[in-house]
Amino acid sequence: MTLDQFRPHVKVFLNPLVSASMRLGLTPNAFTITAFLASAAAGVLFYLQMEVWAIIAVALNAFCDTMDGAIARELKTQSMRGDFLDHAVDRYADIFIITGIFAGGLVPWPIGVFALTGVLMASYLGTQAQAVGVGRYYGGVLGRADRLLLIMVVGIIGIVFPITIYGLSWLGWLLVLFGVFGHFTAFQRFAYVWRNVK
Repeated sequence: MTLDQFRPHVKVFLNPLVSASMRLGLTPNAFTITAFLASAAAGVLFYLQMEVWAIIAVALNAFCDTMDGAIARELKTQSMRGDFLDHAVDRYADIFIITGIFAGGLVPWPIGVFALTGVLMASYLGTQAQAVGVGRYYGGVLGRADRLLLIMVVGIIGIVFPITIYGLSWLGWLLVLFGVFGHFTAFQRFAYVWRNVK
């Protein structure tokens, strides 16, 4: 997860937004639910091939997903229930966004399914490690924050330079990478848990 290592540096820029949100009485769960709605909107907008608006919705999802954890840490209200809600919403966000991309015809559906299964298996094995007593493990080459950023950047590139390479659009090749790196990350996490489980 390459972007997570920059979290301490991003905190400086988030602090004013966190403080303002707290003054307005916004809770971590409010941001989590907004992230859920934004991801659903992104999926529908990708399906309708309204890519500019879809990318804006993905950006809103990413922002809210960052803010919910930041506010919970600031308020010291982190809980198992909040963590559970956040992870459930994140998985639905992955499903909404990636499914919207291939269901709307922007990417061939086999590639979309390949990407979606890779992303979901990598995420599942990260949390399953905790379930079998190893502790939550998120090692690997591509995290959720990375995926959201790449969808936004590559989506914009695809709008500005709408070309195909060997029959695939920019988003098509991105989902190929999501599938490859997602399944590779899932294998890495499986191997780690297998070595360390009692």
